[in-house]
Amino acid sequence: MRKQNLTFSAGVPLPFGATASGGGVNFAFFARHATAAGIVLFRDGHELASLSLDPERNRTGDVWHLFVEGVGPGDAYSLRVDGPFDPHGGGHYYDPRRLLIDPYARALAGGERWGEGGGSLASFQRHCLIIDDGFDWEGDRPLRIPLENTIIYEMHVRGFTAHPSAGVRHPGTFRGVIEKIPHLVELGITAVELMPVSEFNENEIPRRDPATGKPLRNLWGYSPVSFFAPKASYAADNQNGRQVREFKEMVKALHRAGIEVILDVVFNHTAEGGGDGPVLSFRGLDNSVYYLLDPTSREFLNFSGCGNTMNCNHPLVRQFIIDCLRYWVIEMHVDGFRFDLASILGRDRQGQVLSNPPMVEKIAEDPILAHTKIIAEAWDAAGVYQVGSFSASDRWAEWNGRYRDDVRLFLCGGGGAGALATRVAGSSDLYQASGRLPVNSINFVTSHDGFTLHDLVAYDRKHNEANGEGGRDGSDHNISWNSGVEGPTRNRRVVGLRQRRIRSFAVILMLSQGVPMLVAGDEFGRSQGGNNNAYCQDNETGWVDWRLVDRNRGLLRFFRLLIALRLRHPVFRRRQFFDTAGGEPEILWQSAEGRPDWSGECRTLAFLLSGQRHGVRHDDDFFVMVSGERRSRNFVVPEPPAGRRWRKIIDTAAPPPDDIAEAGEGGIITGRRLAVASMAVVVLASTP
Repeated sequence: MRKQNLTFSAGVPLPFGATASGGGVNFAFFARHATAAGIVLFRDGHELASLSLDPERNRTGDVWHLFVEGVGPGDAYSLRVDGPFDPHGGGHYYDPRRLLIDPYARALAGGERWGEGGGSLASFQRHCLIIDDGFDWEGDRPLRIPLENTIIYEMHVRGFTAHPSAGVRHPGTFRGVIEKIPHLVELGITAVELMPVSEFNENEIPRRDPATGKPLRNLWGYSPVSFFAPKASYAADNQNGRQVREFKEMVKALHRAGIEVILDVVFNHTAEGGGDGPVLSFRGLDNSVYYLLDPTSREFLNFSGCGNTMNCNHPLVRQFIIDCLRYWVIEMHVDGFRFDLASILGRDRQGQVLSNPPMVEKIAEDPILAHTKIIAEAWDAAGVYQVGSFSASDRWAEWNGRYRDDVRLFLCGGGGAGALATRVAGSSDLYQASGRLPVNSINFVTSHDGFTLHDLVAYDRKHNEANGEGGRDGSDHNISWNSGVEGPTRNRRVVGLRQRRIRSFAVILMLSQGVPMLVAGDEFGRSQGGNNNAYCQDNETGWVDWRLVDRNRGLLRFFRLLIALRLRHPVFRRRQFFDTAGGEPEILWQSAEGRPDWSGECRTLAFLLSGQRHGVRHDDDFFVMVSGERRSRNFVVPEPPAGRRWRKIIDTAAPPPDDIAEAGEGGIITGRRLAVASMAVVVLASTP
């Protein structure tokens, strides 16, 4: 068969997607309940051919396929599928008028300029690009940094460099991230966790800022349209699929700097939304397979809070997810994944939570993913909360929401010492019984979702008016304290207390057992003006303001030296829980008074970390004092080990540069009592 200098043959059913080989491209896609299917080809933005597939010749089982000779990288295509339209019967949404995105498309044409086109998802139209996978990795290999040596830095690709103060040549792009690698290296982080980088429609939000009238955009991207395809507008060079190449260049550059790349992936729902949402891809190919539907009404089950829920434990969807993860690891060289609302991965086809979900197990046991980092956000939007119980596999780490809450409570004056001690020691209550380790806990005080660290100590309540939802969006459970005044202030006492508390949060985070994660900009006091849900703020609220690097240089220095301290000393980076079975203690706890006080009213905690094991010194000793009280307290200081002296290396109540000492420095402490200011942390290190 020939059409416009194209030659066609039956093709093969695997692999899915568009695969270039032998002077042409093989197309293959799943559509079980379809009665007819076709492929529309495009070249230079114009339709090249519209092809109908023969069910006898171009279908194997539930897979439609075609080989086209005469097309290749740079050309584009869409799928067209027909079948029953009975949303409340079989749950099907077939519409032959719609041009569909191939779920396996590795790049999309259109949307190369951020915000271009406008309009809602109903008018959203993208074509799938055929790409050339060729790339010179120059020997790049996964870094495989052990979890205990990992420090995660959560960032948004666009928000990281979109602000004019970023001073980069390519703001808001993968290249912009490359230009900021020196900052990341100086800070000392070992991994960037990138908020969603696959294609979504930033123009899907119909609301405007009530104050300015400007349209709101989906900045964060937790609304996936295409899971394999890097977002074109995140690339400076984004024509004809070159966004794929630019993403690879970013990964290669980060790896050269010793920094891993973790992707935030959203397999719990798609941008197609509920029953009134658009038909973009999955819905038009086989809605009843890809999504969870009520068995009676055929309405979409909504455990994601976004209108639909992916049918993650259907065998075909499981394979799709695995194929996608493998692609990002094999072709794009990423080092790991953070799974958004991961508890949805554990629901069956009726939405019930499974005791041993096949999808969760498959990810953990997949041989290609064997050395990647896999991190669960172990809850969903329907009330399932599985922190500590998401999976018994030690492959799965978890965002430890309990850590966040207990640390916040303590430094807001409302939490007890026992809860804080448990979190500092690696959350054994959550992970030890199942044979997991401290490194299964991803410790964080702030994340993209909620207040920044600056705002955590500056606001009692959210200020989300600019989101245009009447203050209904965003959590009301912030566990924050404004330090005495709501929002911006020139009160020096309040400002000083806020700076102290920021540093105290940072010290607790970095000196806890587990894997610390901080959010881009927290290291120099970034604020969102009290907005705790800045998902739609594509402006200075949602962007990193790099002017703060100079304004808060002392805080940045504090973070840099604190991270370096953690990485120098293995006592803060244990793989195993502390041995409490007797013998030589590895950690000793006390209150300010020199003895443990686990009552709910105690607001002071201190602990002695021993640098010796079985009589052999392998590290320094550290004595850490934390006050959650609103007045200064004197702490009893233990005698230093024989032949050693205490040096004060951190005092979060002291102004820079006295708040933290350079390596090997710090004033000698000789007394048996030491004053610790309210909401402060003081750290002593033993030296010969």
